[in-house]
Amino acid sequence: MVRTVDYESRSKAVLTATINKYIKDAEPVASEDLAKEFGLSSATIRNIFSKLEEAGYITHPYTSGGRIPTVKGYRYYVDFLLSQMELLDDEKTRVVKEYKREMKRLEDALEKTSEVITAITQYAGIVSFLEWEDRLFYKGMSRILEQPEFQDIEKMRLVINMVEEKQNLLNIINRDANEKVKIYIGGELECPQIQNCSLVVSSYRVKNKLSGRLAVLGPMRMEYNHIIPSLEYISGVLTQVLEDI
Repeated sequence: MVRTVDYESRSKAVLTATINKYIKDAEPVASEDLAKEFGLSSATIRNIFSKLEEAGYITHPYTSGGRIPTVKGYRYYVDFLLSQMELLDDEKTRVVKEYKREMKRLEDALEKTSEVITAITQYAGIVSFLEWEDRLFYKGMSRILEQPEFQDIEKMRLVINMVEEKQNLLNIINRDANEKVKIYIGGELECPQIQNCSLVVSSYRVKNKLSGRLAVLGPMRMEYNHIIPSLEYISGVLTQVLEDI
């Protein structure tokens, strides 16, 4: 049972639990889903839902009485989690093992990294190199299209076109190149083609010089607590790999 101190703390706990469940199940979250966890009545949870919806953190689809997170809700969730995220040791070992084959060329290392990102995160992995302004490496687009959010043919087409055209996506990935980690959620991407997606971006270096960006593209309903530390760790490993090329 979750214990809360006051209404604000309880509301934040309900919001976090709602987002966790929606990320896991990809289904709108009903008050009954959380009532037992919090030791509260369904009516009390519905009242909290109502306040959270008024504040813009959650919404409800017309076809369901359950709630789903908004961009504002995801933003609160990500900002709250950032200070708590750390990759487990066995996951770090898995990342290092993915680079077990020695690579002699920069291009091979960057292509391999897009594969590693996809293998570790289960979403699309994207790699840019700042000196190659019109080129990026990407793998795992099929992983995005398997998600429930992209069963609509038009949404699927828009995402595929965005990645294949490259330039708009490169502009977004390289937009805040000096920031170590940047998370764009939905409309924050300022790109209608992928407004149902989130993009997590991290930097890597060559010879202590900022050289490019790594990114994970997936639905807004992605596992941020796994994706963000994974991408940060992959960035560090790639930086080490590139020291030897």
